[in-house]
Amino acid sequence: MPQILIIDDNTAVATALDVLFSLHDIDTRHAISPELGLAMLAEHEFDLVLQDMNFTADTTSGEEGQDLFRRIRQAHPDLPVILLTAWTHLDSAVELVKAGAADYLAKPWDDGRLLTTVNNLLELAEARRELARRRARELRHQQALHDRYDLRGVVFADPASERIIALACQVARSELPVLITGPNGAGKEKIAEIIQANSAHSKGPFVALNCGAIPSELIEAELFGTEAGAYTGANKAREGKFEAADGGTLFLDEIGNLSLTGQMKLLRVLETGRFERLGSNRERQVKVRVVSATNADLPAMIRAGSFREDLYYRLNTVELSLPPLAERREDILPLAQYFLADGKPLSAPALQALQRHNWPGNVRELRNVIQRAALLAQGPRIEVADLNLPRAPARSTAPADEPDRAHIVTALERAGGVIAQAAAELGLSRQALYRRMDRHGIPRE
Repeated sequence: MPQILIIDDNTAVATALDVLFSLHDIDTRHAISPELGLAMLAEHEFDLVLQDMNFTADTTSGEEGQDLFRRIRQAHPDLPVILLTAWTHLDSAVELVKAGAADYLAKPWDDGRLLTTVNNLLELAEARRELARRRARELRHQQALHDRYDLRGVVFADPASERIIALACQVARSELPVLITGPNGAGKEKIAEIIQANSAHSKGPFVALNCGAIPSELIEAELFGTEAGAYTGANKAREGKFEAADGGTLFLDEIGNLSLTGQMKLLRVLETGRFERLGSNRERQVKVRVVSATNADLPAMIRAGSFREDLYYRLNTVELSLPPLAERREDILPLAQYFLADGKPLSAPALQALQRHNWPGNVRELRNVIQRAALLAQGPRIEVADLNLPRAPARSTAPADEPDRAHIVTALERAGGVIAQAAAELGLSRQALYRRMDRHGIPRE
């Protein structure tokens, strides 16, 4: 049951409030002076404070209430406080609301308004507590991952990243091929490094090949090596990536760029561990864990005939889908701080700008933006202008900005079902969110 502390020297006021709140399953405690109220706050946990503004007879200045509010705010910065007084001074009200007061009501109060305000604040307080509990659980899980596995210095805070990293660590000990999917610059190679570092091949080499950066006619030579004279300009024998990765891990990025001939030869190596260098008939044997990655739609390529279906199923025995940075918002600021290293700090508006940006270039774009800003910033802090981010389009008031069903469901999932938190994320009131849930057929419980 929620518990409210009433700090008021008028016992009749406390009694009336106690009766009102008890009818709505809210418990109250009463303190007749600021000193007693502060002592009770130090000894017990309350969900909300209702405080008077004047405690001395014939005093109407509100200075005592202002002092009490500031002392409560200093000791309990997140505790909601409603100011209640028979002597309403608009300037004092505005000043204290700016300082963090939840509301400012005049005596005699309106029961309906007071109850609405209290219930909203209690729900928001519970949402904050649940958010804090969830964040604490996430931090414990993340620390457990750091303690148990070698994460290769990866920086993350978002639950979506945690899930992918935990799964990568889980599958690392197997010998199964892994396919990592996700957009360019999202960090697929870092996930491959984590798999290598926690596998039975951790002491072996980690060899990476970007299949999209090599001309198609040269990819096979890069993978399997060449003998002298295999083609014009091949003056000496050269080992390929499979030989270089023997006993370790071969990371094949942009695997969708591999030619059909190269795909056929890669499939054979995956199935037998055997291959021939270009220009040679001698088979070679290797033991290599293959981790591949792509930003391409491989099933669509299979339907188009440009990617072998049998290779696809051989590569993605385990598939890890890495979301874009825009879907891992809690990673943005920790990554930005990491890329700054010991450089200039980011101003508060710059931090907000980083969080608002959609990051189409993902982690790679964020790193470039931060490093450029750190180099060019003239002041003691990195400001919004130093980031040189594209100007966000002005928000439209047209119905196109109306959140659709998918956005509402996503917000509710992120908020753990807490209506107040989901409504705040969507920029709606609780009642407005309820109306949209009913309109879209989203159950309230």
